[in-house]
This record gives sequence, structure tokens and C-alpha cells, in this order.
Amino acid sequence: MAETLASYYGDSVPGHALYAARCGSVLITTSVLTRTAWLDLACPLTFESDQLALSADGDTSREQVDAAAAVRRLTEAATHDVRIADVPLYRLTDVQVQPGTVGGKVSVVPFVEYALSVDLLERELLESLAAGRDQMPLRDRYLPDLPAVLDLQGRLCAGGVLALTAIARTADPYRGEADYLLLIQERSGHVLNAARRLAVIPKSFHAPLANHRADARIGATLRRELEEELFGRVDVDRTTGTQRAADPMHPSRLSAPMRWLTEQPGRLRMECTGFGFNLVSGNYEFASLVVIEDEEFWPRFGGDVEANWEAAGLRQYSTLDGDLISELIGDETWSNEGLFAFLQGLRRLAEIGGDRVQIPAVALCC
Repeated sequence: MAETLASYYGDSVPGHALYAARCGSVLITTSVLTRTAWLDLACPLTFESDQLALSADGDTSREQVDAAAAVRRLTEAATHDVRIADVPLYRLTDVQVQPGTVGGKVSVVPFVEYALSVDLLERELLESLAAGRDQMPLRDRYLPDLPAVLDLQGRLCAGGVLALTAIARTADPYRGEADYLLLIQERSGHVLNAARRLAVIPKSFHAPLANHRADARIGATLRRELEEELFGRVDVDRTTGTQRAADPMHPSRLSAPMRWLTEQPGRLRMECTGFGFNLVSGNYEFASLVVIEDEEFWPRFGGDVEANWEAAGLRQYSTLDGDLISELIGDETWSNEGLFAFLQGLRRLAEIGGDRVQIPAVALCC
């Protein structure tokens, strides 16, 4: 996919490049368009540094929908039980990212507008690869070149927030020395994009839950998705299309694991590690890292950690098992954005994890 998109778009825009990295003898290339200033951000997702904001300007622009492609998408979704709910979705209209700070502007659009327009590009790309053809008429319409990808005012740029989750564990007589447990998901066939591919967890569309302004921050989406995708909160699942609670993330409604994590400073670290545009559908991607630093969490709540319907399976990896992690990096079933977030998370863990992290170095090649 990355090679096909690199060939389609040809010359790069000055200052931008497709995200690539090397781990040992393995060279990894992705379809994520990024730049040096957008990588290794080490940006704490706090009120001071997490500054993505809802735009005060109304947005009335709409993507032109290809009727035949849209009807086909809806028919296939109904046939294969893919969840599509017409809920609000953030559209990026401006981005200001640098080490230590993430910011920009978002507006709100209906999810179905995205699902029936630019999100169709992933399926078209896969079909063109399978058929060995070069024609991609939908891509020619929505994202014909890299300047169009970067034209946030002129197109619908939806996106995602996804994070590598690392959980500190004590030494164990059977497992070995103290480490971080890494969680990786195999996406189910019922999700709209990156179906049946590997991804970090949580992985979510950037979208409001109850408060359009407060929920625009990256950290708000991550906290919600931890609750939904790992801690069993079905009441914050936006695909149901209903939200009755005035404040779904009120402290009194939190799951036991999340309540414990937020009771004391230092138990939970959340950082943005990178930003880029995924050329598969033009989505913006905020790669992040979630680190549960307190070793007491896993003995206390490890049995409560369970993936939701979006995952077909959940894998465990130890940051002391460099060979297995190297093998995982080279797996061909990764989603592009998932691999981007995984590699950026590993680079940051290597900086902060001390002896808990013994993995091959991940060197950037972009």
C-alpha cells in the first residue's frame, strides 16, 4: 500500500516525507506523510500543552459524494454488520504541532459524510492492488496530489487518535525481570477501516462525546477510548448513536481501573509522540503513548482489561523480548497508522523506560 501510494503521489512536498524507520535489518515504510518537527514530540497531554480547539467559524462545505460508491458502501456495511453511526466527527482545519505542544483547529461534520466520501479511498486502493490496475477515480477526485492532502481548508480531513499502551509490571519468577506489557490488537471485521489488521490499542476516530469544545483535546479522546476499548465501558461507545449521560466521563461514572489511575498523580502518563497524514484516506493521525507507571495496576486490575467489539484478538508483548518485538515490527498485516504509532511509542519508551526496555533501536529514515 505504501509503495503504491508513493508511486501515485510522486514528488514530495518540501519539508515532508513518508514515515520510514529501520529496526535492525528491517526497513519499514508507511503511507503516513509527516515532517521532522512532527515526530518525537514528547508532548504531555495536559491542559497546557494539549491545545487542539473547536473553531468558532462555522463550516458549511461538504464533500461531493459519489452516489454509486456510497450505495455500495452502505450495502456492504449492512451485509457484513459493519457499524456506521451518523454521529459528530471532528474535521481538522488547521494544525500547529511542535515538540512539547500540539494545537490547531477543528470543526464538526457528520460521520456519514466522511464514511461515504474520502473513507472510500481505502477500499478503492485495496481493490486496485488486488486487480493490478492503476486507475483510482475516487482518489483522483478527493486527493489527487500532495498539495490537496495538505489543504485542510479545502477538503474534509477527519482523523484518529491512537496510542501504544504500556503497563509496568514487577519482576516475576516465571516471566523474568520488571518490564512493560505492550498490548496490540487485531482489528475485527466489523470496523469501518483497518479491518482485520494489526493496530495499537486504543485506536479511535477523533470525535466529541458530549462536550464539543472540551472533547476536542487529544487527551479527552484517549481517556474515553481507554474506558471503552480496554476497561469495558459500553456506555461511551459512540457507535450506538445514543448518549443520555450529561457527563459520561464524570469521576463517579469511571470504571474501577480508570478511577484508580486518576486518583493519584504519576500513575498514568499520556503523551503525543507524533503527527502525520495517512495517505490511505487522507486522515490526520495523532500517535500517542499511554504508560501505566504504577506496578500495582496489573496485579489489581489486569483481569479487568479486555478489548471490546472492535478487536478480534488482543496480543501481549514484553519490552524485554526484543526478538519477538522485532518480528512484530516486520509483520505485513499492520495498518499504516498503527505501525506509525507503535514505532513512535517504542522510540519514546526507549528514552523513559530504563532497564524495563530492551528492544532493538528504532531509527528514523525520513
